[in-house]
Amino acid sequence: MPNYQQGDKQISDGVNLLISILVRYPEVGTITYNSSNQSIKLTFLLTGSPEKKHMDFITDHITHSLDAYHILKNMKDTLVEICMNSYENMAMLTIIRDVGSLSRGEIALIIALLREKAIDLLVTDQSEFLVEEDLLIQEELIENMLENMKKKYDSHSLIGIREDGRVLVFNK
Repeated sequence: MPNYQQGDKQISDGVNLLISILVRYPEVGTITYNSSNQSIKLTFLLTGSPEKKHMDFITDHITHSLDAYHILKNMKDTLVEICMNSYENMAMLTIIRDVGSLSRGEIALIIALLREKAIDLLVTDQSEFLVEEDLLIQEELIENMLENMKKKYDSHSLIGIREDGRVLVFNK
């Protein structure tokens, strides 16, 4: 297996995008880029067993907020799928969005909504090493990589995960 480094030209915009989102937003548990339909799937973990009523409230709130965001941004024909699955001691919230209309602002909105409505349940992987300046750089990278992905689709499906405080990205 080849050994890639950040400066290598072989690293795709897709890999950098997944890494930047996972670094900038510790609430994202996993992120998947599907090259066949150019979509990104964000997965969030919630601890405990939230009641169905609370889970429905969170998904409805995110759905309505994204609808309003898309209307304000004059966005049409967007792929938005939101699903919440409950397991024994946790729940998994999945949001699928098309890369062509996804923006950094929309990702930030999703995170803000989750922080507001599910902060006591949301699993995060906070890093004490990131300072505000690093976070701003990650936001700029996300914006740039999203724009690059809209112009030139990556041919590889990718998955980014967190493991023991590290961010790992694999071909899917």
